[in-house]
Amino acid sequence: MIEVKNVEKSFGDSKVLKGISTAFETGKTNLIIGQSGSGKTVLLKSLLGIHTPDSGTISYDGRIYSEMTDDERRELRTEIGMVFQGSALFDSMTVEQNVGFPLTMFTNKTAAEIRERVDVVLKRVNLLEANHKKPSEISGGMQKRVAIARAIVNNPKYLFCDEPNSGLDPKTAIVIDNLIQEITQEYNITTVINTHDMNSVMEIGEKIVFLKNGVLAWEGTKKDIFRTDNEAVVDFVYSSNLFKKIRKAQRKEDFGESL
Repeated sequence: MIEVKNVEKSFGDSKVLKGISTAFETGKTNLIIGQSGSGKTVLLKSLLGIHTPDSGTISYDGRIYSEMTDDERRELRTEIGMVFQGSALFDSMTVEQNVGFPLTMFTNKTAAEIRERVDVVLKRVNLLEANHKKPSEISGGMQKRVAIARAIVNNPKYLFCDEPNSGLDPKTAIVIDNLIQEITQEYNITTVINTHDMNSVMEIGEKIVFLKNGVLAWEGTKKDIFRTDNEAVVDFVYSSNLFKKIRKAQRKEDFGESL
């Protein structure tokens, strides 16, 4: 579990995070949502240790980041997997080399041990046939699966995903969402996803944190989001006619309201 307590972060005179307190649960897909400028990217980077909060604490299973030694922080980084928005694969490397890169950099495993572990995670994401291909030779959806395989190759405790469905068609996006959720549950990972994709929210939103203007304006589950009366959430989530219809149908079921 990752716990955030009263975290604030400013850049110059602009306060971006304003006393954020929440918890991201282990074994669940935790989503951060909000409009552009809401602070969700700064929060994600703070969780990753890229930004240092001005005040407040972030703890990883009881370990407070600001109180860690340099060695403890380096150890924490080996427990983190990251799926970047654009996959961030090395064009000059094969799929196998990309996935094995963290093991080469951060472990003392032999070449044979690395190949064995790479095969395990590539099999898990259904990509064994792509071992020796370059990123340019596979589809965007396959590239995203390679990025997920690389993120989990070192058995992370924490998995962070920044807009994992960016650039994907809706069908492929659902496949990626389900894969991330399955891996989260199988490996009992604390997964945090920064997204603007409402389909992802409805598909895998086991814990949803909604930010507005740097404030945690609402949190709940994908079921709760249909029932909330929080005006900011309603405006954000139900901007499309489809979600408005879903909301009305859900409220009619709950409260007997007429359409």
